[in-house]
Amino acid sequence: MAEPGLIGVFDSGLGGLSVLREIVARRPALSTLYVADSGHCPYGNKPADQIIARADAITEFLLGQGAQLIVVACNTATIAAVEYLRANYSVPFVGMEPAVKPAVAATRSGVIGVLATGAALAGDKLHRLIDRHRGTVRVITQPCPGLVEQVERGDLDGPQTRAQLARYAQPLVAAGADVLVLGCTHYPFLRATLADIVGPGVNLLDTGEAVARRVDSLLPTAPAPASAGVLQPAASRWYTSGDPGQISAVGSRLWGAPLAAQPLGG
Repeated sequence: MAEPGLIGVFDSGLGGLSVLREIVARRPALSTLYVADSGHCPYGNKPADQIIARADAITEFLLGQGAQLIVVACNTATIAAVEYLRANYSVPFVGMEPAVKPAVAATRSGVIGVLATGAALAGDKLHRLIDRHRGTVRVITQPCPGLVEQVERGDLDGPQTRAQLARYAQPLVAAGADVLVLGCTHYPFLRATLADIVGPGVNLLDTGEAVARRVDSLLPTAPAPASAGVLQPAASRWYTSGDPGQISAVGSRLWGAPLAAQPLGG
């Protein structure tokens, strides 16, 4: 029998851990299944049909393990696949939506930047979101090839990572952006390095906390009190289509507690 409230979370790799951290901060006793599809990472350079196929396969796996709610903890996969998943499965799906609306509300300069993957920027969904909320605000989008791979390697602040972040972010700031939207779940792990590059006058926004609130609202019981510093759920299982040793090592660093990934296959 499925565990009450058991949720599945998946991403192209380890970026979704930034979302899971927020979920577990609200529900420290939550039982979770996490899939890092690292054997197919990154999604950002893949066509929509390939991303849908991966999302479909992972959903089947998570349902087979007893998941009763699935978080698509990947902006690219949400844009490409969440409508398909909702149309073909009866369980609730919670997807990612880049923080364009709060960024528009927060800007003082009237200019915001959106850092995202190539696939996210190639689709219509993100641009519809921008058009819906931008009002009179100028929104500059910036594809960020290579950043996902740096996070997957565990390189959060090395020279190559810093150079990439500077190349992508500094032109946005020079154009007047005082808010940058972190439009990929890998990017919050680069927040400290990015903040150092752009300075304290630029606000960095992601939607992990908003997703956690949405998950909490869909679960059947009231949230348990959060315990400061507690990241390990009561019952967590970790899977990857990549190298379990690599994912365990880097994932433990990102998660802030030991995790042991099992092979997913496929």
